[in-house]
Amino acid sequence: MAMSLRNVSVVVLGTLLAAGCSGLSAEDRNLLIQTQATANDAKAEAARAASAAQQSAEQARAAAADARAANEKAERMFSRSQRKTRS
Repeated sequence: MAMSLRNVSVVVLGTLLAAGCSGLSAEDRNLLIQTQATANDAKAEAARAASAAQQSAEQARAAAADARAANEKAERMFSRSQRKTRS
């Protein structure tokens, strides 16, 4: 993800530098348009990756809660079993 942000930064910087030039040739304008499209694609991909990471984190939290509940249930069952064998 850091590499992606680095790439976006380079693209945005290039876009700003190109936009600062007053007399752009048709080739430069096309390059600028392509650069902007690439930056937008990278931004969209970063948003998708962030969303996927958030969903994964939510799933991990749910799995951890399920694991804690299962562990607590197993401990209760073990304790109950121990009490029955002692009586």
